[in-house]
Amino acid sequence: MLKVFEVGGGQVSQNGEHAKLVLPPGGGRYADAQLDDYHAQGRHRFLYSPPLTLTLRVRASHAAPTGTLGFGFWNDPFSLTGSVLAGPKVIWFFYASPPSDMALVDDVPGRGWKAATLDTGRLPPFVLAPAALVAILLTRVPGLGPPIMATARRAVQAHEALLADVPLTEWHTYELAWRPAEATFRVDGVERLRSPAPPRGPLGLVIWIDNQYAIASREGKFGFGLCPVAETQWLEVEGVQIQPGG
Repeated sequence: MLKVFEVGGGQVSQNGEHAKLVLPPGGGRYADAQLDDYHAQGRHRFLYSPPLTLTLRVRASHAAPTGTLGFGFWNDPFSLTGSVLAGPKVIWFFYASPPSDMALVDDVPGRGWKAATLDTGRLPPFVLAPAALVAILLTRVPGLGPPIMATARRAVQAHEALLADVPLTEWHTYELAWRPAEATFRVDGVERLRSPAPPRGPLGLVIWIDNQYAIASREGKFGFGLCPVAETQWLEVEGVQIQPGG
């Protein structure tokens, strides 16, 4: 059962199988309108592992919203203060606006509308956080940023496909088939990405729209913050179904 999670003026309205996640104008504080199935369970009590298939219909108010939005499965690895609680593991459809620049895969832009998987492995937070800090500090040394980021991309399992031809403002049916050895993403029945190395789970289901940005560029630049939202924007969702089995 999906539960409402609202922060900073974000609002979620529901009517049967239809939900509307609304983000208000602003930018001085973090704002999030979200549905998920893990906040009510207690942190890290995630419900889903493969094999299963997620299907839903989605559209957004803007072709290029400000901040991020998406839907799929992840391990909710960050606290609201930005602390790293675990290595990120995600299997989802994901959008990020400028100034976000998360360059995880060669030849795929660090922002935009994508299908994506990411598995950073099983490093515990007390190892992951210091390692990330050291890497960030080293990228500030002239000339070291690009090779360090290239090494980091090789060290994680990341697969992405850009969905530039799928307008966010139109209704589309999205399907995510998560199996132990691969994850297949389809839009309106057409395969868009087949990832050979998805996380194993368990993970939690999340559907959201917020005003964040994150930068981990190929040049070794890092950043995190909030985007100013000029006008109300929203994400509409209907017909969320999860079918277990292969």
